[in-house]
Amino acid sequence: MTKHPIIVVAALACLLTGLTGCGKNRAHDRVEVLPDQPRQAVQIFGPQGERVPWAVMLETVSSADVIVIGESHGHPLGLAAAASLWEDLLADHPDAALLLEFFERDTQVALDDYLSDITDEEAFRKASNRTSGNYPLGHATMVEAAKEAGRPVLAANAPRRYVQKTTADSFDTLTALGAEQRRLFVVPEQLIEGDYRDSFFELMGGNSHGEEGEGGGMPEGMVEKFYRSMQIWDATMADSVVRAVEEGYKPAVLVVGRFHSDNNGGTIQFIKQQHPEFTIRTLSVVTSDEADIAEDDIGGGDFVLYVGGMPDDE
Repeated sequence: MTKHPIIVVAALACLLTGLTGCGKNRAHDRVEVLPDQPRQAVQIFGPQGERVPWAVMLETVSSADVIVIGESHGHPLGLAAAASLWEDLLADHPDAALLLEFFERDTQVALDDYLSDITDEEAFRKASNRTSGNYPLGHATMVEAAKEAGRPVLAANAPRRYVQKTTADSFDTLTALGAEQRRLFVVPEQLIEGDYRDSFFELMGGNSHGEEGEGGGMPEGMVEKFYRSMQIWDATMADSVVRAVEEGYKPAVLVVGRFHSDNNGGTIQFIKQQHPEFTIRTLSVVTSDEADIAEDDIGGGDFVLYVGGMPDDE
């Protein structure tokens, strides 16, 4: 599985410590501008690494029950490409719904109030605690397109305050909570094993057999706690997608960090566990300047989008 160390380690450090700066962009005063013509600017590769035009990708994913856009958080062209794909899907799918990893389930009312014009954008941002770090322009563009089309936007993720309560060996604190609290997150019945787990443990400095990685790494218990936290995210987002499809939304379009979805990632596996008959199409948005696809990226998603390197200020 392709590794994404900066994204995963930074996210999980925020997750477990609750640092005040997490989710905030240090360059928050800059004016964000999405790149022009993202449909032409991205390089698109198919399942075998072959080059594919935008129109072919769009036609292929359009018939799916679920479309998962595995983004590289904060990449301008990647965000613009995701927003363009959502715009194209809205044009032909009156039952589409948008689901976002960056919105936790307890912000759903704030989203709904904004989409139904109960509140304005300023009040929405305040109520949902949106910053330029956790609500980049690409995501905002997608929300605005959904609002204009009268389509729902669903807060897909589990609130951090609950996810932090995992331990290295159980979810007991979470399973003991009341029904109103439990509706905000999903505890997986069984942890995902195999390549996804192995890749995560290797990334975090150890391995799934309890041994330290090369050069030391995190204590085994901490990595296990991190992984259990990751599984809460995966299971909750998968459940959000499944509920959307069951309620008649098609396609359900989830925007998520690509570690969760690449190479049959955790979120994808949990969706398949609940509904193996769902048709799922995944996009892997990769930060690469290369003209040809790297062997390790082939098959990371049904389509792999190369969007260039990450800008220096990111």
